[in-house]
Amino acid sequence: MAQPFVDTTKTLTVGEVAARSGVSVSALHFYERQGLIHSERTAGNQRRYPRHTLRRVAFIRVSQRVGVSLADIRAALDSLPEGRTPKREDWARLSARWKEDLDARIADLQHLRDDLDSCIGCGCLSLTTCSLQNPGDTLGRSGPGPRRWTDTTSEDAGRNGETVLDLNFG
Repeated sequence: MAQPFVDTTKTLTVGEVAARSGVSVSALHFYERQGLIHSERTAGNQRRYPRHTLRRVAFIRVSQRVGVSLADIRAALDSLPEGRTPKREDWARLSARWKEDLDARIADLQHLRDDLDSCIGCGCLSLTTCSLQNPGDTLGRSGPGPRRWTDTTSEDAGRNGETVLDLNFG
C-alpha cells in the first residue's frame, strides 16, 4: 500500500519538535504511543508532526508539572472537539477541574508535613499514636501485634491503599 503524501514543508521532524519543545525524542515517541500526539509518515517512513504538536507538547508538560496523570491529560485532550490542540479557553476550563485535585493534594501534603514533627525520633514504636504510620489507630481494630509494612500498593489495606502484611504467625 502506498504511503500518503506528506507535505514536509508544513510539518516538523521529531528532532525539530524535540529541539523546539525541550522534550527528548524518546519522550515524544512515548507520547505518541500513548495517543497524546500524532504523526504522519513520509514515503521513507520518517515521522512528521504538524506544527500544532508543539502546543500539545507544551500542554502535556505543564499538565504533568502540576501533577496531572497522563491518563487525565489524554482524557482532557480527547475531550476537545475533533482532537484539536488546546486553546486558552480550553486550558482555563480544564485547569479549573484540576485545581480542586491539586488543592486536595496540597492539603494532604501540609497535613503530612505537620504530622511529621510529632513522628521524628519515635521509631514508629507507638503504632497507636503515630499519625503517619497508623492514622486514627485503624490497625488497632485488627488486634494486637504488628500488621503493616510501609509500602503503598496492596488492596488488602483497603480504603487507604497501604500494603498490609500480617506478621502474626501464631
